[in-house]
Amino acid sequence: MFLTGLRCLHCGAEYPAADLPMGCERCRTPHFASALTCTYDYEAIRKATRVETLQARLGWLWRYAEFLPVDPVHRVTMREGGTPLMPCPRLGATLGVRDLYLKDETRNPTWSFKDRLCSVAISKAREMGAPGIIASTTGNHGASTAAYAARAGLPCIIVTRADAPLTVRVLMQSYGARVVAVPTDEDRWKVVGEWVARHGWFSTTNVSVPPVGSTPFGVEGYKTIAYEIMHQLDWETPDVVVVPVSAGDALFGIWKGFTDLRRLGWIDDLPTMMAVEPFPAYAVVLERGAGTGTGEGGALVTVPGRRTVAFNVGTRTPTYQGLLALRESRGRAVVVEDTETMEAQLSLASTEGLYVEASSAVALAGVRQLVASGAVAPEATVVAVMTSSGLKDPEATAARLPQVPLIEPTAAAMEAALAKAYGFRV
Repeated sequence: MFLTGLRCLHCGAEYPAADLPMGCERCRTPHFASALTCTYDYEAIRKATRVETLQARLGWLWRYAEFLPVDPVHRVTMREGGTPLMPCPRLGATLGVRDLYLKDETRNPTWSFKDRLCSVAISKAREMGAPGIIASTTGNHGASTAAYAARAGLPCIIVTRADAPLTVRVLMQSYGARVVAVPTDEDRWKVVGEWVARHGWFSTTNVSVPPVGSTPFGVEGYKTIAYEIMHQLDWETPDVVVVPVSAGDALFGIWKGFTDLRRLGWIDDLPTMMAVEPFPAYAVVLERGAGTGTGEGGALVTVPGRRTVAFNVGTRTPTYQGLLALRESRGRAVVVEDTETMEAQLSLASTEGLYVEASSAVALAGVRQLVASGAVAPEATVVAVMTSSGLKDPEATAARLPQVPLIEPTAAAMEAALAKAYGFRV
C-alpha cells in the first residue's frame, strides 16, 4: 500500500491516514468546510507498476490496488468495476455530438457506481477495525453500503428520508441494514455524525454541515472510472467527461484519477469535467466565487430546492471538492429541468437500449445543453457517466408512459390500439 496520509484540499493541512476526521478541522467554519484527500508516494507507485502490468490483470476495480488506500488483504469485493464504455452514435447524433460514449455503471453488483466507493470504504473500515458501518443516504449509496457491509460481516445502519423510493428502501433492508428516517438532509448528517462520535462506527457518507462529501478513503474508488476510460479509449484522453453531481464525490474522484495518470507521466492531456444538477448549487457558487471556490463571504451557499425526479443528485449545497474539480479542469455546471431529464432517460432507452435512473439521465440532458450553448464542440469526444439503473426508481418513469391498452385478439384491433396509444402505424 502506497498511502502516505490525508491532506486538506483547501488549506493543505495534513492528517495521519489512521485518523477519521470529518473534513478539515482547521478550515471549518459555520458556513464553509473542505474535504480531505488521500496522498500517496507516487514515485514508489511509478517504480512498482506499469501500464502493461495493470492491463494484464483481471478487469475489475482492485486491479488498481496500488492507487487505493487499503491493503488488498482487507478488501471487501463483489467484483465491482470493469464496466463497459459504450459508443452511442445514434444518441450522440440527437444530442449534437459526434463521439459520445457512456460509462455504464449500471453493471456493478448493486447496479450503481456507488459500489466502487463502498468497496474501498468498507475495506478501509475492516482494515481499521471499525465495529459497524453507518451512512446518510436517500438512494444508491444506502443500497451499496448495506450490501458491502453484509459482505464484510459488519452491522449497518442507514439514515434516510421518508420520501426515499420504495425500491431503494427495500434493497437497504434486504441487505440487512437497519433503516431509519429523519425529516431533512441536515438531520441525516447530524445524527450520523453524533453516532460516529459516540460509538466509533465508520461512516461511508458525509457527516457534517456544511457538507464535505463522503469518506475520503471511499472517494478513491471513483478514480478507477478514469483509469478504465483511458484503457477503453486506448489511452486517448476524452475532451469532456460529464458527471451528475451531488456531493461531488464521483466528480472529484474521477478528476483525481486523470491527474494521477498525468502525474505518473502516463497521459499528457486532461479532460474538462462538466457537472449536471437539478438545482443550481454548483452553478451559483461558481458564478459568485470568482474562481475562489467559495461564495460570498467565503461561504458555500445554499440554494432553494424542490421535489425532483433526480432525487439522488438534488443537493442544495455544493462541496469544495466538487467545485475544485470544476475549477481545475476549467469546467462548468449546468442545470436541467425534470422534463429534460425524463426525455433524456426515455431517449437513451429507446435509442441505445440502456435504461438508467433519472439521476443518471441528467448527464445526457446536460450534454444537450452544453452542445447547444457552444461549451462542447460537436466534434468533441464526450464521455457521460451513467451512474445507476432505472430499476432503482421505475415509478418515476411509469408516470410518463402511456397506459398499456387491453385489446381484442385481432390484428385490426392491435393496429387501432397502437395508433391511439403510441402514434404507431405500419
